[in-house]
Amino acid sequence: MQRWYESDLGQYVLARELAWFDAVSSDLFGFYAMQTGECDTDFLRANRMPHRFCSGLGEGPLHAAPELLPIASQSLDLLALPHVLEFSPHPHQVLREAERVLRPEGRLLISGFNPMSLWGLRRFVVNNVMRSAPTHPWHGRFIHLARIKDWLALMGFELAGVRMTCYAPPLDRAAWLARFGFLEAAGDRWWALGGGVYLIHAVKRVHGMRILLPKREGAWRARPAWAQSTRTSSQQVRHDQ
Repeated sequence: MQRWYESDLGQYVLARELAWFDAVSSDLFGFYAMQTGECDTDFLRANRMPHRFCSGLGEGPLHAAPELLPIASQSLDLLALPHVLEFSPHPHQVLREAERVLRPEGRLLISGFNPMSLWGLRRFVVNNVMRSAPTHPWHGRFIHLARIKDWLALMGFELAGVRMTCYAPPLDRAAWLARFGFLEAAGDRWWALGGGVYLIHAVKRVHGMRILLPKREGAWRARPAWAQSTRTSSQQVRHDQ
């Protein structure tokens, strides 16, 4: 993926993704932030948490699969998943791990390719029509945004923001991409779901409990009024008999 980022099309995607990650993560506070995957690019460079690190398979200071993170539960304040889900054989498990390692009110940032776009159409053509050799990013499994929203909701995440970007056709030449630059401004207004990349900001919500205490000691051990009335009625029936 890092080699693809060095291409004209990759630079087009990377510039817009970094702009979003910078804008969102700069205002997120805490102590521990982690990026999973793509460690050659610092997607959390604008964040000011004192402890930031990256994990990945064969990259970064922490070598780990995103499905099995060697991180203590509820220990991270921020987790970034840049294009991790579409290249994982178990994307649902990746989100489970994200939910496990994040603290309550922890933030999750996700970027992914949108299958319901011209980018998804190119992936279909490359893999099913041309049947060319698998290359990044077209061999990945592009996951529908609605499905990821459902997974996040089931795991207790609340969406803080969702944005689309990269509305230009997935062309491999910088000059061609520049000609379609007007689509970036028009896309959010006229084709809101047609961006090639979706960006998700989610918050882990944990619903608390309010503990009710008795007003006086032993009050909960006393027999409730309805039980006492039932006992009195039963005694009256036996007395009549």
